[in-house]
Amino acid sequence: MWSYYQKIIQCFFCLYFLLINSVFGVDGDEVKSVMEGDSVTLHTHLTHIQTQDYIRWRFGAQETNIAEIYKQSIDMFDSNKTFGDRLKLDSQTGSLTITNITITDSGLYKLTVISLTGTSYKTFNVTVYVHFPVPVINRDCSSSSERSPKSNCSVLCSVMNVTRVSLSWYKGKSLLSSISVSDLIIRLSLPLEVEYQDTNTYRCVINNPITNHTQHLNINDVCQPCSDPLPSHFIVLIAVAVMLPVVISVFLFWRFKKYSMKTQYHIKPNRQKLRWAYLSVQLKRNLMFQIW
Repeated sequence: MWSYYQKIIQCFFCLYFLLINSVFGVDGDEVKSVMEGDSVTLHTHLTHIQTQDYIRWRFGAQETNIAEIYKQSIDMFDSNKTFGDRLKLDSQTGSLTITNITITDSGLYKLTVISLTGTSYKTFNVTVYVHFPVPVINRDCSSSSERSPKSNCSVLCSVMNVTRVSLSWYKGKSLLSSISVSDLIIRLSLPLEVEYQDTNTYRCVINNPITNHTQHLNINDVCQPCSDPLPSHFIVLIAVAVMLPVVISVFLFWRFKKYSMKTQYHIKPNRQKLRWAYLSVQLKRNLMFQIW
């Protein structure tokens, strides 16, 4: 009797899970990695859309509607505000293609398919990677090890304006050190110390999940003697030699301006005195003519 009830319970759960999968089917996440400027297609895996099928695409944390097909009619909503004319929706399969993709197109794309057989959901996690330059290897003369008399050479592998990359040093096939960034960084650098007589092969590699660039270290070329920095007192003398003419020029200009203002101040009263003297003489002359 108990085995009979067990079979009934098992059949019940089987029917329940079949119902859930047919009505609320979830195909899981699909990860897409693409380089900036390329195209990517998010497939529905449908061979043909039926007349009554409803397909909707949403994008981002706000789940903004960007495209849909219903009764074989396509609606792109306001997707042109974000994507311009770079979104293409296949009218036969409902697959979504993004052309000339940019880093701002990274994010979650959610697909909903409603048909006579049920409803299914699928999520695409799209990550866009930017192109990056080949790393540059230079001697690090500012390193503390360079100031002590040793047989080692400090080098620095650097790359400019990168994001979502890893920078690594390899000795042959062995990884020595690595650093990664997810946000935009102006300069990414990774140091390494080698011996002058080292005959091993060293290389600096920058990579993301799609591509990589490698720069090999040539110890003889990179590890040239560092130029001695200028003594501090010599730097002070240069600064004084540059600033002294400027200070003298400012001082002479100030003196000249002050002298000019003082001269004008004295000249104006003298002119007024002469004018009053001239007027008094004319007045006396007129009085004498009248008396005469």
